[in-house]
Amino acid sequence: MRNWLLWVSLGESVGFLAPVLAQLAVAGSAVVAPALILAGAVEGTVLGWTQATVLRSRVPALNRRRWVGATAIAGAAAWFIGLLPAEWAEVWQRWPEAAQLLAGILVATVLLCTLGFAQWFELRRLLGGAGWWILGSAAAWGAGLAVFFAVATPLWQPGQSGALILLIGVLAGVLMAVSMALVSGVVLHLLLRQKESPSQQP
Repeated sequence: MRNWLLWVSLGESVGFLAPVLAQLAVAGSAVVAPALILAGAVEGTVLGWTQATVLRSRVPALNRRRWVGATAIAGAAAWFIGLLPAEWAEVWQRWPEAAQLLAGILVATVLLCTLGFAQWFELRRLLGGAGWWILGSAAAWGAGLAVFFAVATPLWQPGQSGALILLIGVLAGVLMAVSMALVSGVVLHLLLRQKESPSQQP
């Protein structure tokens, strides 16, 4: 549990620098969305590598390449999904409020489940009850993103320097990473305790 918290917090903190720097580098240009999606793949690669490093000590049969690849693809997909509300704002803002609410819930659910679902394809070969990882990962990312926005939103203000924006983003990203690692670590600990009980698989 301690190794997971340390490595995954570090991996996500470092990986998150990719989208932060990409945003600063291309802010206001037409390539913001593609740059952030590509940066999401970099973020996923770093996170996936650190997760696999810890997991292989407990689950030696884990295929690092597949885990890292799935996490990289999911990282890019998560950023693509997360950017949809802004990219299509002129469309969905014309919808009835009920439709906007349902669409928002759907997008948020898919976004939070993206990484866990991608990683489940590898984890299901190794652990009984691996389907719970999708829900656990979603809860972990929900907690992490809540912490990120709670910290960054009130601190980011118009007219700030690029250095200050970067500093706030890094601070919020580190706290997000620790929160996500803590919750996902608890879920993983419970799954590993049940790995000899395949009957628990949902």
